[in-house]
Amino acid sequence: MASLKQRALAAYEWLESRLGLIAPLSKAAAHPTPANNSSWWYVFGSAATVLLLLQVVTGILLALVYSPSANEAWASLGVLNHSIALGWYLRALHGWGSDFMIAIVLIHVVQVFLFGAYKFPRELTWMVGVGLLLLTLGMAFTGQVMRFDQDAYWGLGIGASIMSRVPLIGEPLVHLLLGGPIIGGATLSRFFTLHVFVVPGLLLSFAFIHIFMTLKHGVSDWPMPGRIVSKATYEREYHELVVKTGIPFVPDAAWKDAIFAAAIVFAVMACAFFFGPFGPTGTPDPTIIQTVPKPDFAFLWIYALLAFLPASLETPVILIAPVLAIAGMLLLPLFAGEGERHWARRPVAVLMVSVIAVTLGIFTRLGTYTPWSPIMDAWTSAPIPAKYLHNSTPLERQGALVLQDKQCRNCHSLNGVGGQRGPALDEVASHMTEDQIIRQVLQGGGNMPAYGNALSPAETKALMRFLMTLHGDLAPAIDASRVLTHADVTPPAQAMPQPAPKTP
Repeated sequence: MASLKQRALAAYEWLESRLGLIAPLSKAAAHPTPANNSSWWYVFGSAATVLLLLQVVTGILLALVYSPSANEAWASLGVLNHSIALGWYLRALHGWGSDFMIAIVLIHVVQVFLFGAYKFPRELTWMVGVGLLLLTLGMAFTGQVMRFDQDAYWGLGIGASIMSRVPLIGEPLVHLLLGGPIIGGATLSRFFTLHVFVVPGLLLSFAFIHIFMTLKHGVSDWPMPGRIVSKATYEREYHELVVKTGIPFVPDAAWKDAIFAAAIVFAVMACAFFFGPFGPTGTPDPTIIQTVPKPDFAFLWIYALLAFLPASLETPVILIAPVLAIAGMLLLPLFAGEGERHWARRPVAVLMVSVIAVTLGIFTRLGTYTPWSPIMDAWTSAPIPAKYLHNSTPLERQGALVLQDKQCRNCHSLNGVGGQRGPALDEVASHMTEDQIIRQVLQGGGNMPAYGNALSPAETKALMRFLMTLHGDLAPAIDASRVLTHADVTPPAQAMPQPAPKTP
């Protein structure tokens, strides 16, 4: 027995003499922290780290089976759900772990804010923490796209629509994200790369930096009313507090972190077992719009907000509000790096958290039953009004059939009959040229998905011919960049008759 123990000790000393990792890790784990930090309010950071590791492990196992191909992704999830032992449970662990991680990281950010732990000298620690929150949300969104079902397709379309509204660089960003102007085969490959390599790599790097800075500056002590943070005295006062009341983090303070993290992991396992994995729903098909796609839980509030916002306010709210919110969070410690930390002495901070929490809670609740923003309860089998087919060519009539078969009138109306989400088509050719209509149909834009993969060239040509007849009593739209001719400005119905040829 003694010989075995001596061999193990010799092996440990051999590894440590060459790697030198165990001693620094042991020193970091046992770093002193003020005794008042041994509290259940300080356990969220450790729990978030454990959940991140759970996501990494389950994600690696899922990637062994998942096929990041637009043609095979949906089917590979079916294999995981039904053909591989406990494959469904692995998917469920990964999905529920994502939701729990978002919740824990968000609670941790709120706790740090209310405790004033973003103040000197932990300004950069807070900024990295904000980055971790954004990356966690990014992991959740890209993970939903991995399902590549109806919810993922329409959610991705909405996300691309939001990005396209960014001034100047909107279009290049969409092309970078989707691998082209439409959701296609390259889209899923790019999101797979983001979800499996880019975002997790950034998350792990940010988490390492966050933990390193926490060890460097120490865990923020429990806020006390009247204890003011001053750049001139805080570090000396904190050091004196650690010397006077300090306890080693492991094991004196870490046992609460371990119990809470274990409880959270158990909760994830229980939810995964009882509720199962998320989706997939139906296969992605932009022509099937009798659907009510909903995002995952973390994004339900955005779903409800967009459903209730007037169309005129969508772009300002989408582009301005998030930028201001993120900028405010990042700049907060630079403008409020000193002063009172206790929440009872900071009523504005408490009010802000309360208003934001109630608002997010209300919109999240509304998002569970709010009808989908596009009004698409129109009767798509209503016939094309006869007046639009009068004197039409066979190709134009074929285009009318395409309009009908592809269920375009779920979103667009003709002669007052049809959906209301998209603009009416009665005079579409009077304010859009043929090139503009083709681009809109094939590439999408605004709230319209891209139909480039759903229409054959023949169907596209026929549809364009029919749509170009819809200009009412107005002249068809023209491209102002080319030289105008008499034919451009004269409506066909009002064209001057040609004189009959003279007979000799």
